[in-house]
Amino acid sequence: MNDLLSHVLDYGVDEMVVGDKDHLWHHIKPHKCFQNQEQMIIVAGKGLMVTDIRGREYLDATSGGVWCVNVGYGRDSIADAVAAQMKKMAYFAGSVGTVPSIKLSSKLIKLLPKMGKVYFSNSGSEANEKSYKIIRQATTIDPARKGKFKILYRDRDYHGTTIAVLASSGQAERKKAFGPFPEGFVQIPHCLCYRCPFDKRYPNCDVQCARAVEEIILQEGPESVGGLIVEPITAGGGIIVPVDEYFPLLQEICEKYGVYLVIDEVVAGFGRTGKFFGHEHFDVDPDMITLAKGMASAYEPISATVVKQHLYDLFLNDPADPDKRMHFFRDISTYGGCAGTMAASLENIRIMETENLVENSRVMGDYLLGRLGELLDHPAVGDVRGKGLFCGVELVADKQKKQPPSEAQVGAVIDAVKAEGVLLGRTNSSLPGLNTTLYYAPALVITKDEADRMVHATQKGIEKVFG
Repeated sequence: MNDLLSHVLDYGVDEMVVGDKDHLWHHIKPHKCFQNQEQMIIVAGKGLMVTDIRGREYLDATSGGVWCVNVGYGRDSIADAVAAQMKKMAYFAGSVGTVPSIKLSSKLIKLLPKMGKVYFSNSGSEANEKSYKIIRQATTIDPARKGKFKILYRDRDYHGTTIAVLASSGQAERKKAFGPFPEGFVQIPHCLCYRCPFDKRYPNCDVQCARAVEEIILQEGPESVGGLIVEPITAGGGIIVPVDEYFPLLQEICEKYGVYLVIDEVVAGFGRTGKFFGHEHFDVDPDMITLAKGMASAYEPISATVVKQHLYDLFLNDPADPDKRMHFFRDISTYGGCAGTMAASLENIRIMETENLVENSRVMGDYLLGRLGELLDHPAVGDVRGKGLFCGVELVADKQKKQPPSEAQVGAVIDAVKAEGVLLGRTNSSLPGLNTTLYYAPALVITKDEADRMVHATQKGIEKVFG
């Protein structure tokens, strides 16, 4: 091994195990439960397979735990692209252009031809926060939008971990104990037919979950509502695919009341759902689109807020005019200037296009969803839903009443599936009493054999816990 890299790549197993326990604060994990247990430490990955520090191999059905390693592990060409760019020019603030930032923004606009401009930052939370700042700053620039500062968000959707985007989270357990939150965020109903918030049944429901948005706008005052943010397919809130009529109704309501529509593609984007972007499944034309996760398959951190040209044009004001000199978008993202991350994204997109991974996501997603549908014969499986390689299996204790099982039972299923060598995701500390959905979001390079293995392991895990 190159001596220059040995201090980074060399390790002793016992040293890492002790260091993990003594120094590392893991994300979203109740550490008290694990003080006397050795935690999983991942040291290598290839394709869909990951290896832990003890040499155990697992089939990863989660694309890195949070649905982002879309092209799979071990892509040398992405590492090479990042290294080459960083050796030439690693960073300059986003207040100027760089070659990879120009190339990547141009590529994104080709993929999203109805959009106009791209603003780079470094996480999905940040990308969504930029959209909120655009909505709110527009109220001081455009007289027609004065006072339109409120932002609607959907129950069960999740838009990030900072305080402002957490204020717009429809997941009560994610928000618990982090308030008080900033004002001006208003919740709309979720669109999960299996647990309809209006106790109706599609198609005899008039898509009330969408029509209710107009009622909420009128209650809040249309003069105060400036934006609406939704995921095209709800991710962490339970893998929820809206019915076809949902988005056209939402679009119509937004246009009627001058509400900017923001589509959060942080999870659904870059092939996850069987199309390049999740909203392409639906008849909808958003004002803003936010991107992250699969944008560079998490080989580097990067995100983007992509806007229609008319929104960008709002901020084109003469700095010599004393009344308008502050009317440019006064925002910066330090790591939005990292050139290596953009090189990673460009190579990531090239791989997706060259290897036709979006089509594989569609084909293999249909296959995986069909195989998971076979689990509906089990009394503990209430619903199977999804789109592309983004599938959910909702567990129940009573199928007729849709009564949820305990979180301990769901956790036991996850552990039993892990014992079969497969890593699944699940709803995690999000929805009170309803953290009961198993998640499948494997890398887009998945094969039928790997999909079969995921389903077989799931079946064994469910049978072990529920009989």
